Amino acid sequence: MPDPANTKRAAPGAVLADPATPTVQEDPSTLFAGRGSLADRVRRGKTARKEVPREKLAECRIADRDPIALLDASNVGRVVELIPIRYGRMVASPFAFYRGAAPLMAHDLSTLPHSNVIVQLGGDAHLANFGLFASPERRVLFGPNDFDETLPGPFDWDVRRLATSFVIAARERGFTLRDQQRIVRRLCATFRQRLADFSRMDTLDVWYCQFKAASMLAIADSVEERNKELAVIEKARQQSSRTVLTHATEVINGKLRIKDVPPLVYHVPLESASDSKQYNAMVRRFFADYRLTLPDDRRALFDRYELVDVAIRVVGIGSVGTRCYEALFMADGDCPLFLQLKEARASVLEGYLPPSRYPNHGQRVVNGQRLLQSASDIFLGWSKMRHTGNDFYVRQLRDMKGAFDFTTFDVEDLGEYAVSCAHALAHSMAKAGDPALLSGYAGKSAVFDEAIVRFSLAYAEQNERDWAVLKAAVKAGRIQVIRQ
Repeated sequence: MPDPANTKRAAPGAVLADPATPTVQEDPSTLFAGRGSLADRVRRGKTARKEVPREKLAECRIADRDPIALLDASNVGRVVELIPIRYGRMVASPFAFYRGAAPLMAHDLSTLPHSNVIVQLGGDAHLANFGLFASPERRVLFGPNDFDETLPGPFDWDVRRLATSFVIAARERGFTLRDQQRIVRRLCATFRQRLADFSRMDTLDVWYCQFKAASMLAIADSVEERNKELAVIEKARQQSSRTVLTHATEVINGKLRIKDVPPLVYHVPLESASDSKQYNAMVRRFFADYRLTLPDDRRALFDRYELVDVAIRVVGIGSVGTRCYEALFMADGDCPLFLQLKEARASVLEGYLPPSRYPNHGQRVVNGQRLLQSASDIFLGWSKMRHTGNDFYVRQLRDMKGAFDFTTFDVEDLGEYAVSCAHALAHSMAKAGDPALLSGYAGKSAVFDEAIVRFSLAYAEQNERDWAVLKAAVKAGRIQVIRQ
């Protein structure tokens, strides 16, 4: 494992000299690696292949390690009472396990050959972490929507995690090996082609580019598939703070409150008036600090709202046990705003790559999201719980969010979804890094694709073995679970 303190740094988008010690530099004042002619930048990407041939990305020889020990290590600092819920969700299926096992895969990827082409990674790029979200102009967009693990690193780490997620999903659907291979090849071919397209585009046009929900509909091969996607898109359009208000709140003693749904949504127990006063002061201090991370125009908007209530909320699979809250604000008496406060811990990649330069992990997440998404939430910001020192980022809760139920997809559906994810991933990397450099490495032939196919099939097998270890640990009583 490289020692971040002794690691030489390079600019995002750079090609590293030594693939054994990946290094990053998040300081935008460094020389931007994307400067130079298109041909020169593509050539540098091709040169990087000589240092780490694309065929090497297929390797998946995982050294003996205890997956439970690695997962347990990732629980340090989580809310102890919620850890059994995390394991209860992970044990449900190989894909559920994969969603929660980002720390395990980060460890494994760090031991395997990887490109030395560095970009801002999402860090947890599986297919369930892509979905619909709103632009500030209220367009429904599609792209990555989880950035808890974002950090600069080798670009192929995100590609390999995404490709493996499609294999695991396909296996759970009972698709043949040939279909699994075909889906991943379609993912990789689209990813390469889009990188090539972005490398030839005007730089500002790449930044302004948005993968809209309508673009997904255009990819659909059948009327039935378009209708299914349209239903998800229309449902996402209806998601807002006002719709959350109608089903997630209640009036108690004449006061509007977030509805308790234990053990997943509940209020912090306060034993006395003194405790309540101290807690309210802490919450208001948090939001005062958060407010300072917003641009001035967003501050003016935020200042129109008054804090009404805060409750704990248990979310996700990998995030279970981290501290997460939802907060209700009201303006003009009947205009709701729900914000989600999510704890930001060190990225799972930081044990294997140099750490973030940001003093607050919430700031790391926010800046990673702004780099990788084509448009971001207007209330995106960060803060710290001063009494505990925990970092958080803040965003709107369920604002035009939408997810596709891939557990119902047939082979063609999953292949089309792979194309959409590939479009989105390529744009994220092109926006945050140098598409010509990336395209030069990935190339025009199917060599890159076949390497990722081989890796993803092998790692899907490894994932199932690790899942079996977790199930055995639960059966033996080593791991306690709560199925929620």
